[in-house]
Amino acid sequence: MFHQPSTAIRFGSALWLAAALGACSTDEAAQKEDPAATGESDSATVDSAAAPADAPAARAVEVVPYEVSALATQVVEAEDRTDKDRDMDGRRHPAELLSFIGVQPGWRVADLGTGAGYTLELLNRAVGPDGQVYGQNNAHVLKNFVSESWPARLARPINANTVRLDREFADVLPDDVKDLDAVTFIFSYHDVVAAGGDRAQLNREIYDALKPGGVYVIADHHAPEGSGLEAASTLHRLERDIVVQEVTDAGFVLVEEGQFLRDPTDDLQAVSYKVGFRTDRYVLKFQKQQ
Repeated sequence: MFHQPSTAIRFGSALWLAAALGACSTDEAAQKEDPAATGESDSATVDSAAAPADAPAARAVEVVPYEVSALATQVVEAEDRTDKDRDMDGRRHPAELLSFIGVQPGWRVADLGTGAGYTLELLNRAVGPDGQVYGQNNAHVLKNFVSESWPARLARPINANTVRLDREFADVLPDDVKDLDAVTFIFSYHDVVAAGGDRAQLNREIYDALKPGGVYVIADHHAPEGSGLEAASTLHRLERDIVVQEVTDAGFVLVEEGQFLRDPTDDLQAVSYKVGFRTDRYVLKFQKQQ
């Protein structure tokens, strides 16, 4: 059944919350007004799935082959998936993502910055009734972007076993959520950077919540080399090497990098949501070693 314990809503320090709202308010307000803010961004999702009228046409980019598992194929081809989710599949490559994560029936997974829950539903289908998926959103996203779409996602029977976590990134998981098989952070890590969040604390918390051998999968939009942390706010992108450095500093080991979301036609200069999230993206798998 669906759970929403009262202790799930925990806010970080007042200082960080103020910084987060200040850093995100301008860009996220623009997302609300711009139809480019689609279901593509798992952290700041609004209900429209359409790209802006002036966005470039979908690029015919050959996806780098990645061996897709039978489970992932079964999940993506499920007949009861929504048309809106299927529309996003061409850009999100969900079968490749699920195979890359390595998710299995019975796994316990936390999906951070879940937004309207596109990835969360895929994970729920993969882990099955014996597994568990936690979906986290912070207060600002819940109020301004997914107030309708997130509850609607949870109301779908396939997501009935989801544990909803309304929490800030400063305290992202309850103390009793331990021994996870995986944590996913899809197109949202840059939002924590833009808000001035403490990623060192966040990554340590995720490390502690995973079981030995558990994986931490991060996907985000490539930023121009040398753009540093500023690109997280200005372009809604983040350099890959920054993510690798911050996460490995927490004790993780980078074990695999997926190429199936690469797009060599992206010049890395456009704000990610203003081109309908048709961007050059990296997918990184980190592991908590035995």
